[in-house]
Amino acid sequence: MPNFDPIPNPEYVSELMDTVNASPFPHHIAMRVREVALDRAVIELGLAPYHLQPFGIVHGGVFATLIDTATFWAAFLRVPEDSGLVNIDLKLNYLKGAATGVLVAEGFAIHSGKTLSYAEATVYNSSRERVAHGTSTLMALQGKALRLRSPKFLPGPLE
Repeated sequence: MPNFDPIPNPEYVSELMDTVNASPFPHHIAMRVREVALDRAVIELGLAPYHLQPFGIVHGGVFATLIDTATFWAAFLRVPEDSGLVNIDLKLNYLKGAATGVLVAEGFAIHSGKTLSYAEATVYNSSRERVAHGTSTLMALQGKALRLRSPKFLPGPLE
């Protein structure tokens, strides 16, 4: 029997993005989720002076936050509906400094299991140059689901 990928409900995804983008930390750091899809997420951040460290370039924590966020949301839709997700390991490499413009992080889920998921993300500057890359191991937490009004997926072909 063929294994069909579930189809994310566009209403759920829209509600999810609105909820995340309105939450305190993304607002505080001026980051926003631009796209969430099955196994993929895109996060953007317009750089401002408060993102810079004393040498005039983006603080490494900003890159780490973008990679953490992009990997999290790339893996999120595969998590069971009754579960939440937490990052348990984050590894990253800084490839090039940045100081102005918009940073875009593209995350991709590499493996999605019932308990553990693994994802990667690359951060690009406004010239589409890679400035950071990282990987993340994430763990599903049963009973910690994000409660939204819309169902996560559209009905499948056999439903």
